[in-house]
Amino acid sequence: MIDVKTYLLSLPAKVKPEVIEGENTAFHFDIADAGTFTLRIVDGVMTAVEGLDGDAKCKVTTTAENFTKLLEGDLNPMMAMMTGKLKISNPGEMLKYAKMFGLM
Repeated sequence: MIDVKTYLLSLPAKVKPEVIEGENTAFHFDIADAGTFTLRIVDGVMTAVEGLDGDAKCKVTTTAENFTKLLEGDLNPMMAMMTGKLKISNPGEMLKYAKMFGLM
């Protein structure tokens, strides 16, 4: 099983800088049983920290179990949203970055 905290905090090292060059956004992840996290991209530099830091363009709320199922491809993101297993405050913003986050 994927460790959600480790996964989210390691994302900045996995995303190629040229892919996020010129991008500016922030995401809050509220993952029950794993904690809260902020992913921020400023001028093409991504950082990840524990806690909800500042304002976010998108907030993702789910459980550690469901987040892991999403990452492993065992849970369809659209079905998860429709059944309430996944809440995304700004789906358009998430779609823009979901592939680089490994969620699609």
